[in-house]
Amino acid sequence: MTERPSSLPAVAIVGRPNVGKSTLFNRIVGRRRALVDDAPGVTRDRLEAVAHWAGRSFVAVDTGGFEVEREAELLERIRGQSLKAVAEAEVALLVVDGRAGLAPADVEVARRLAETGKPIVCVVNKIDGAREEALAYEFFRLGLGEPVVVAAESGRRIDELLDRIVELLPDRGEGEEGPALRLALLGRPNVGKSSILNRLLGEERAVVDAVAGTTRDSIDSVLEKDGQRYILVDTAGIRRRSRIDLRLEKASAAAALHSMERADLALLVIDAGEAVTDQDARLARLCWERGRGLVLVVNKWDTLPREGRDPAKFLAEVRRRYRHLAEVPAVTVSALRGTGLEAIFPAARRVGEALRLRPPTPRLNDVIGQAVAAAEPPLHRGKRARYYYATAVGISPPTIALFVNDPELVTVSYLRYLENRIREAFPLEGAPLRLQLRARPRKSRAARSASA
Repeated sequence: MTERPSSLPAVAIVGRPNVGKSTLFNRIVGRRRALVDDAPGVTRDRLEAVAHWAGRSFVAVDTGGFEVEREAELLERIRGQSLKAVAEAEVALLVVDGRAGLAPADVEVARRLAETGKPIVCVVNKIDGAREEALAYEFFRLGLGEPVVVAAESGRRIDELLDRIVELLPDRGEGEEGPALRLALLGRPNVGKSSILNRLLGEERAVVDAVAGTTRDSIDSVLEKDGQRYILVDTAGIRRRSRIDLRLEKASAAAALHSMERADLALLVIDAGEAVTDQDARLARLCWERGRGLVLVVNKWDTLPREGRDPAKFLAEVRRRYRHLAEVPAVTVSALRGTGLEAIFPAARRVGEALRLRPPTPRLNDVIGQAVAAAEPPLHRGKRARYYYATAVGISPPTIALFVNDPELVTVSYLRYLENRIREAFPLEGAPLRLQLRARPRKSRAARSASA
């Protein structure tokens, strides 16, 4: 997504070193932006990224470790940056280490945060299971209300934290600017990408900015449609690698692929007269593998004979030949006549929402439980995989962690079966879905002590 719009509310993440602030930041924004390391003090400057949840957008701000006992000049500057982030934010998250327990530094940081008058949420991190949740009780002493218990490393209960954040955000202002959805027009040469772009921009007449360039360059154009901002990126046509002979064409193909990398989703334009070629299918798979959403735009629809203009039949044949396109929405257009183009933006918006989807943990576990009950996992090497827990751990693309007894017992076909059941339960059209297998974590020493 685009960088921070000034009108979005900010949420500052603060706490003493090595409590998991950067890991939590990465979870909230849905992708790895902050460097994470066990050594304290890795994060020094503020890091910002836009996050989305329950129809709201906000800026998450990661800060350096808040040291209150040491007075070195660098630590003083880091502390000042943290306090400045809180002063500019609407909500602050005080992250504490649930395993380590309440520290004097936590009490001092909480006191300083309370003096700001901002809404403060105490986030007790590193709580991996229900048996460890009793460790959070002592943090009520901070006077910040009921703590939210999470495990940022695994993504456990992050959805509950996001719900709390959204509740505390100020009401949406009339002038609040939503994030732009970046669309890369991708496809082979001469399929009509630039013609589609010109049609879209000419019809909307809402271009905010356009950077001119040749057909070998990527051209970014910004427009607004039905309250949603879009950045359209036209790219040079991509040919098969064996047919790229000139150095300039190689550079053009590289630029087109780079445009896809920095986009949220691709509009893959194909020629209706040629249907989907193997090269088109490879481009689609490349987008999918890189975690980008996808909309299939079938151009030159008007060139087909009238008896052949059956979108359902056409797309059924495409999806029969290329199974990885089965989950991709498609629109039929004619850039020459300007027909069908109005369907592109709704399709792109649905895919954008699917990319940002974080399925609620309770519903997700219901879906997995029903799937396993309906079809038992197959035996593998004489053993059977057991599924304990599922949770969403990232967005763009949606990423779900599946905790099992042994990841090596899960077969590819059964994982595909689970993905299909998840897709049936949630609106994920046009978005790749990542399923991460993880062995169920062993109980920590603190958890064993608490249960004893």
